[in-house]
Amino acid sequence: MPGPKRTRYTFTEDFLQEARGAIRRRTALVQEVHRYRLALAIHEHPDVSNDEIGRQVGKSERQVRRWRHRWALGDLSVIDLEGRGRKADFFSNGSRLGRRGSL
Repeated sequence: MPGPKRTRYTFTEDFLQEARGAIRRRTALVQEVHRYRLALAIHEHPDVSNDEIGRQVGKSERQVRRWRHRWALGDLSVIDLEGRGRKADFFSNGSRLGRRGSL
């Protein structure tokens, strides 16, 4: 039994131009370049499976699914959302916590 149908959506021309420019820049962040390549691959081949697109751009099927879902909701960005990532290692009073837990 096949899974749910993929949501059909289109990227804006501004987003696609930004993506094409970012993958050519020498100073772009690696994460952004990977995500822009993913977006361009999805735009060029919207009917290809998440697994196949992931293999083409070097991402897992889960990552492709997550970014497709986010872009389908209308959030056409490639930056990470705040949340469960690595937390800062300093206190609100400005002091830093050292590697061994000492101040």
